Amino acid sequence: MFYYLHHLGSLVESLSYLRLFRYITFRACGAALTAFLVTLLLGPFVIKLLKRLQATAPGHMDGVLSTAELDRSKDKVPTMGGALILFGIVVAILLWAIPHNSLVQVFLGLLVSLGLVGFIDDFRKVVAKSKAGLPGKWKLFFQVLIGLVSVWCLNATPETGDNMTKLMVPLLKDPLIENMALWIALAFSCTVVVASSNAVNLSDGMDGLAIGCVIICTFTYACFAYFCGHKYFALYLQIPHISGASEVVVIATAIIGAGLGFLWHNCYPAAMFMGDTGSLSIGGAIGLIAVLVKQELLLLIVGGVFVAEAGSVILQVSWFKLSRRLYGEPRRLFRCAPIHHHFQKAGWKETQVVIRFWIIALLLGAVGLATLKIR
Repeated sequence: MFYYLHHLGSLVESLSYLRLFRYITFRACGAALTAFLVTLLLGPFVIKLLKRLQATAPGHMDGVLSTAELDRSKDKVPTMGGALILFGIVVAILLWAIPHNSLVQVFLGLLVSLGLVGFIDDFRKVVAKSKAGLPGKWKLFFQVLIGLVSVWCLNATPETGDNMTKLMVPLLKDPLIENMALWIALAFSCTVVVASSNAVNLSDGMDGLAIGCVIICTFTYACFAYFCGHKYFALYLQIPHISGASEVVVIATAIIGAGLGFLWHNCYPAAMFMGDTGSLSIGGAIGLIAVLVKQELLLLIVGGVFVAEAGSVILQVSWFKLSRRLYGEPRRLFRCAPIHHHFQKAGWKETQVVIRFWIIALLLGAVGLATLKIR
C-alpha cells in the first residue's frame, strides 16, 4: 500500500521523501518495524484473551516423545500465539509490499493457508482437548496440497518458472542439474516446503527456541532473496537472478519483526506459545523462500537446528519400533526427542539449551552466507 505513495505526482515533488517508498530496503525495514510493534503491543491483550478462553493444549508428546518428566507446568501456558505472529506478518506485508507482485501473492496464500491448517489443529486441541488435534494424515495432506499449489504457482510465474527445474548445490557456480523433469522438480520443491514446515513445528518445545532460530534462518534467506533480486549482485555472486525476488525481502523482514515481537512474550518464562498456527506457516514460508532462490539444499545447513530436531524424532520413532521387533522391547536412541529435550534430561537448563541452539543457528547462518562468495 505505501509503495504507491511515490506515484503521487506533484505531491512527491513537494514531499521528496515519499520517494523512499519505492526502495526495497526502506520498505523492508518498515515491514519489520510494523510487524514488531503489532506483535509487541497486541501481545498482552492476546495473552489475556487466550487465558480467558483457557486456550491451553494438553500434553501431546507422551510415549516415545514424552516430556512428562520434564515440565508439565507448560501445559498451563496458552498456545495459539501463532495467530498473533501471522496477523502481524500479514498486516506488515499488506502495508509495505507491492500487492500486485505475483510472488507476494503466492507467499501470502501459503502463509494464510498453512496458518489456517495450524489453527484448526490448535483449535481442536484447545476446545476438544484432543491430544492428537487434527489427524496427522489430514494435516500432512493439506500441507502437501498447499505446498504443491505454491510451487506450481512459482513455476507458472515468468520470473521464477525458468529456475524451477534447476538444482543448485552450495559452493558450485553452475546448477548440478540444469533441467530436471518438471514433476520431479515440483515434488522436490513441495517436499522442501512441507519438511521445513514440520521441522519448525517440532522445534517449538522450549521458551524462545523455535522463534529465535526462525529469526536467524529467515534473515539468512532474506539476504539471498535480496541478492537474487538485484541483477548486478546476482551476476557478481553467480547466483540465479530472479526479477522481483527482492520483494520477498519485505515478507522475510515481516517474519523477522513479528518473530522479535513474539519473542518478547515467548522468552523464558513464556507467557504463550505459537502453536501450529505459527510454526507451520512460518516454517513453510522459509522453505518456499529456499525454493525461490534455489538454495534448497543449503537449508540443511542454515536450518541445521530444525534438521536436527526433526531428524531426532524420525530416528527415535524408527528405532523405537524396530527395536521392539528385534529385541521384544522398545529402546531409545535419545533420552527424549525432539533433541532439545535430550539435552535437558542430560542436565542442561532450559535457558542453556535455547541460547546454545541460538548460537549454533547463528554459526550455521554465517556459514550459509559465506557460501555466496565461496564458489
